[in-house]
Amino acid sequence: MKIAIHGKSTGPEAQGCISDIIDFLNKDGIEVGVSAEYLSDLAEKDFRLPAVKSFRRGEDLSGFDFVLSLGGDGTILDTVTYTDRWEVPIVGINLGRLGFLSTTPRDEVQEALQKLVAGTFDIESRSLIHVESNQGLFEPFNFGLNELTIVKRETSSMIVVHTYVDGDYLNSYWADGLIIATPTGSTGYSLSCGGPLVHPSMKNFILTPVSPHNLNVRPIILSDRSRITFEIEGRSRQFMVSLDSRSQSVDDSVEITVKREEFEAKLVRFPETRYFDTLRQKLNWGLDARN
Repeated sequence: MKIAIHGKSTGPEAQGCISDIIDFLNKDGIEVGVSAEYLSDLAEKDFRLPAVKSFRRGEDLSGFDFVLSLGGDGTILDTVTYTDRWEVPIVGINLGRLGFLSTTPRDEVQEALQKLVAGTFDIESRSLIHVESNQGLFEPFNFGLNELTIVKRETSSMIVVHTYVDGDYLNSYWADGLIIATPTGSTGYSLSCGGPLVHPSMKNFILTPVSPHNLNVRPIILSDRSRITFEIEGRSRQFMVSLDSRSQSVDDSVEITVKREEFEAKLVRFPETRYFDTLRQKLNWGLDARN
């Protein structure tokens, strides 16, 4: 078995966690690889690992059985750009706060590794959003797990996002911005702007306006088999486009199209972890004193 590790957290807790992981895996004769980016971040904290193989974003990881993501939910979003088309299953180790996607807490890491070795787990497939543009936005890693967001930049003026679905005009959103979320991303930024919860097994996109100027504009759910195109205008002519945790500045000449990515993200889930349980425990969904 071969296991890759990528992380963002570099503090004492993360250092103790990665040491425990490597000690456990070495005892079982499991080969370990660590992302060059994470090794560099740890070295800046004067923490150095024993000799391990390293890999970089874009390298073929198909030889690995799993990738351990050490950090929070944002680290999983970053880890997806490493697993790429090879769809290596990701195990989220939560060293952050909420841990909605990274469901394995720090104090259960050893048990999680034992379950990996024993094969006691499920793998969930999560659809990704693919972005095309006339400005090469986010290439070559122009895909994301949560959402694409188009928002205004440092101005009080709203923007207008003209939206087309498979070539048919849908709407012009007069707003601070527009979120195009996957079902996985429905519990993120889209939710905070009034978007609906969508089960991650669904095959949809959720379009959620950010502070729309029309009372009759509400989120809409579309098939992820559609190609959705956007043109942007506004007084400032400068806008911000974000794909998960990555952002780029664009001008009003940009044309953006989103569709479903051809490959998926694979997330490891252990028997005690269930989606609806996570909704209730992490987001207090349905919290009611009568229940």
